[in-house]
Amino acid sequence: MPLALLALAIGAFGIGTTEFVIMGLLPEVAGDFQVSIPTAGFLVTGYALGVVIGAPLMTLLGTRVTRKRMLMLLMGLFVVGNVVSALAPIFGVMLAGRVIASLAHGAFFGIGSVVAADLVAPQKKAGAIAMMFTGLTVANVVGVPLGTFIGQTAGWRTTFLVVAALGVVGLLGVAKLVPEQPKAEGVRIRHELAAFRNVQVLLAMAMTVLGFGGVFAAITYITPMMTEIAGYSASSVTWLLVLFGLGMVGGNLIGGRFADRRLMPLLYVSLGALAAVLGLFTVTAHNKVAAAVTIVLIGALGFATVPPLQKRVLDQAAGAPTLASAVNIGAFNLGNALSAWLGGLVIAAGLGYTAPNWVGAALAASALVLAVLSSLLERREAGKGRIVTGNSAEPAPVPAARH
Repeated sequence: MPLALLALAIGAFGIGTTEFVIMGLLPEVAGDFQVSIPTAGFLVTGYALGVVIGAPLMTLLGTRVTRKRMLMLLMGLFVVGNVVSALAPIFGVMLAGRVIASLAHGAFFGIGSVVAADLVAPQKKAGAIAMMFTGLTVANVVGVPLGTFIGQTAGWRTTFLVVAALGVVGLLGVAKLVPEQPKAEGVRIRHELAAFRNVQVLLAMAMTVLGFGGVFAAITYITPMMTEIAGYSASSVTWLLVLFGLGMVGGNLIGGRFADRRLMPLLYVSLGALAAVLGLFTVTAHNKVAAAVTIVLIGALGFATVPPLQKRVLDQAAGAPTLASAVNIGAFNLGNALSAWLGGLVIAAGLGYTAPNWVGAALAASALVLAVLSSLLERREAGKGRIVTGNSAEPAPVPAARH
C-alpha cells in the first residue's frame, strides 16, 4: 500500500479520537464550565450534526480545488477547532470549537476515500479505503483511552491540544506524501448532485444509516447495560470499549479484504450476522464473559460493512463520486444519532437496558433487506440490456450482425 495511505490514516486517527474522547471527559468538562451532564452532552450531539451538515457543505466548497489541497484545508480546520475547544473560556465557545472540528470530519473521510481508491489498482480499492479507516478504528483502541487518561490526569484541555497536534502531523503527512491528483475534467457541482438521482447510491446510503445505526443502538447504552445487567463495575467499561475497538479494527480489515472480491455477498453475511448477534445480546448481556465476546463481535461485524458500503457508493457514483462519498460518511453519523434516539425511547418506555439491542437488530435486518433489494434491482437492469461487471454496470455488447 502507498505511504500516502499512512498520512490519511493518521488524519483519521486524530478525527476518530476527537469524536469519541469527549464521551469519557464529559464529567470533567461539565464541572469546569459548571453545566449539567445533559448540557455537556450537546458537545456530542453538536459534533454529530456538524458531520452530517459539514460533509456535503465542505465537499461542495472544495469542488474548485484539488483533492490534496482540500484535504490539507480540512486538516487545518480540524486543528483550529480543537485549539478553540482547548482554550474555550465558556461552554458556548467549547461547543463552537467542536462544531468547527466536525465540519472537517465527513469531507475528510469522503474525499480521502476517493483519493485512497485512486492510489491503487481497481481490485484493491476497498482495501485502500479500509487502510484509511484503520486510523479511525485504532483511535477507539488507543486514542480514546489514552486521551481520556490524559484528560483525567492533566486536564481535558490538554487532551484537545494533543489531538490538535495530531492534526498538524496529519496535515504535514498529507502535504508530503499524498500525490497531486488532477481535478476531474468537466465535473461541476451539478455532476456531483446528479449522483443522488441514482437509486443504487441512495440504497447504499440507506444501508449505511440502518446497518451502522444498529451497532450504535447497543453501544450507546453499553455502560448502564454492562453495570446494571452484566454486573461489571463502572471502571471495567473502559476495557470493554477497547474490546469493541479491537473488533472494529479486525472487522474493518476483513471488510476491506473481501469487499474487493465479493462485495454484495459480504454485505449479506455481515448484516445478517450483525442482526443475529444484536438480538442475542439481549441474552448474553446477562453473563460477563458472553457479553464481552458479543461486544467484540458487534464491533467486528459492524465495521466489516464500512469498506464495502463506501466502495459501493464510489462504484455507483463513479462519474462524480466525491460528494456522494462524503455524504455517505454523514450517513454513518445520522445512523448513530437515529439509533441512539430510538434506543433511548425503548429504555424510557420501561423495556429495560437490553431493549436497544432489539432496536439494533431490527435496524441491521432492515439494512439486509435493502441490500437484497439493491441486488435484485441491479439484476433487473442487467436483464434489460445491461451486464454487471464487478460492482458496476456496463452497457451490454452489441451482437455482431449476421449475413
